[in-house]
Amino acid sequence: MKLSSSNSLEYEEVNEKLADIKNEVEKVIVGQEDIIDQVLTCILCDGNILLESNPGMGKTKMASTISETMGMEFSRIQSTPDLMPSDITGTHIVDESSGKAEFIFQQGPIFSNMVLVDEINRATPKTQSALLEAMQEKQVTVGNNSYSLEKPFFLIATQNPIEQEGTYPLPEAQRDRFMMKVKLDFPSNKEESKIVKRFSTELDYNPSLRKAFSREDLIKLQEFTREVPIANDIMEDAVKIVRETREKEELDYGASPRASINLVLASKGHALIENRDYVSLEDVKLMAKPVLRHRIGLSFKAEKKGLSEDQVIEEIIDEL
Repeated sequence: MKLSSSNSLEYEEVNEKLADIKNEVEKVIVGQEDIIDQVLTCILCDGNILLESNPGMGKTKMASTISETMGMEFSRIQSTPDLMPSDITGTHIVDESSGKAEFIFQQGPIFSNMVLVDEINRATPKTQSALLEAMQEKQVTVGNNSYSLEKPFFLIATQNPIEQEGTYPLPEAQRDRFMMKVKLDFPSNKEESKIVKRFSTELDYNPSLRKAFSREDLIKLQEFTREVPIANDIMEDAVKIVRETREKEELDYGASPRASINLVLASKGHALIENRDYVSLEDVKLMAKPVLRHRIGLSFKAEKKGLSEDQVIEEIIDEL
C-alpha cells in the first residue's frame, strides 16, 4: 500500500508504516531499539547522523537493512588516510565507447540514497570536507560542475571512540552538519546470546526483507514530519535549552541556531516514532543529548571536574 499525498496523510497510516519498518529491521538486528528509533528520526527529519561505537557493533548491517526496507539505494565508504575526495564524489574519465574519445562524469559512492561513511575521522580533512556540501546542500561539485544528489539523501558516519592514533578529529563546522550524535552501547547478555545464535548457525544469514515503502513515500513522510504540531511554550523551551549552552561556565562554546532547528525537528520526528500527533516536552528532553552533545565544547574547568557533555546537558534540562 502506497502512502497517500502528504496533505491527506493520517497519523494512523504513518504509524503503521513506521511499525512495518521496525518489524522488518528486527528480522536482522537484535536489540538497539533506541538507536534504530534515533536513526529513523533523523531520516524523517532529512538529517544526518554520527554513530560512535566500538568495531563489530553491527552498524553497517543496521544501515543496509534500514535502507533496504525503505527502498533506498545503499553504498558504503571506508575511510582511510589515502582516501581522496574524488573517491567519494566521482571523477571525469575518458569514454571511447562511441568511437571517439570524450570526457564523461563517473559518479562516486556518494550518489546513493543512504551512504555509510565508516570511521570518518580516519579520512584527511580535505576528504572530510568533500562531504560537507553533500550533507548540507545535497549536491557535489567536481571541477566547474555541480551535480544534485537524488532525494532522499541520508548520511551515516561512524567513528571509533577508543583508537585515536592516526585520526583527524572532525572540525566543529562539520560536526554541526550532523543532526545527531548517537553512542552505541554493548548489547545485554540476552541480546548478545541471541546475536551469536542467529549469525553462527547459518553460513549466510540473510532473511528476505519486505520493502515497507518507496523513496517517494519517504519524501512524503519527511514533509509530514514538519507538519507535526508543537506548542509555542514547548518550542520556547527547546530554544532556551540551546541558548543556555552559550551561557554555561562549564562550556567554552555553545550550540548554534541550527541546533535549535534540529532539536525542534528531532522532537517532531520522535513524536511520530512514539505514535503521537503532537510534540511533548519529554520529546525535547530525550532529543537534547543526541542533538547537542557534539555541538558544545567543555571548558578546562569542566574537564578538571570530570564532567561530560551529557552531564552538562542534564544540568541545563534540570534547571529548565
